[in-house]
Amino acid sequence: MFSPEKFNLGNAFKQYFEIIPAFSNALKEEVYRIRHQVYCEDLEFESIRPDRREIDEHDINSLHLLMRSVKTEEFVGCTRIVRSRPGDPQYKLPFENTCAAVLDRSIVDPTKLPRDNIAEVSRLAVVTGYRRRKGEENSPVSISSEDFGTPSQSRFPFIPIGLYLATTELARLNGIDTVFVLTEERLANHFAKLGFSHKYIGSPIEHHGVRVPSMMSVSGTIKSMRSNLRPLYDVIAADIKRNLPETGNGLPGIENEHSEIRPRVTIAVNPAT
Repeated sequence: MFSPEKFNLGNAFKQYFEIIPAFSNALKEEVYRIRHQVYCEDLEFESIRPDRREIDEHDINSLHLLMRSVKTEEFVGCTRIVRSRPGDPQYKLPFENTCAAVLDRSIVDPTKLPRDNIAEVSRLAVVTGYRRRKGEENSPVSISSEDFGTPSQSRFPFIPIGLYLATTELARLNGIDTVFVLTEERLANHFAKLGFSHKYIGSPIEHHGVRVPSMMSVSGTIKSMRSNLRPLYDVIAADIKRNLPETGNGLPGIENEHSEIRPRVTIAVNPAT
């Protein structure tokens, strides 16, 4: 297991990765490119697009995040936070349509929540070279017990956990306190064990494999975060703050079409490093 007494997760993370909020059009193109590679080419969940961009109607009102390799400057993963649409009370988050028949509305009824502080985390994807392990061929991202290493060999799944911590911070910055996720039960259970404020809200459903809808409290996750995750969260929060576009008020939301994108290199490495 990864030992917090011996290793600082934040220091380890910043040796390998950096979180980049994708607010510019150029950076969003990198998001759509990764998603096409993973969802259309690798997994064949979606059809191949002529322009090699996986994009849908929810992207226009989403907050996007990228993870970049420090050593190669390659973008290795992405995810998004789908927000409600101001002035459109009829608009539903993707999971509200997909899971309409399986949601337990005695636990939560999304239609009765303030729409401006709920969102859905979706389209989490990791490029092939960083998830090329047995059992990951049919999943855009995965966590297993072996990702946490052994007493003699420390490991940690920086990519998926880093992306989820990044969505937590970006959601906080945008006043979002409840996020919904539709994901594999195994992945959700690992996040719950790590201290994410997680609750199942419905029955499993077939959606590119068996998925379970759940919800997480942003403030609850931050408040109850385990001590060994706090340095990692702080480093990721600093990345987001440093890479936000200039808005005049310190908050994200203004596109800068001239944001720099560094050269991209493709290599295959151990996904747990």
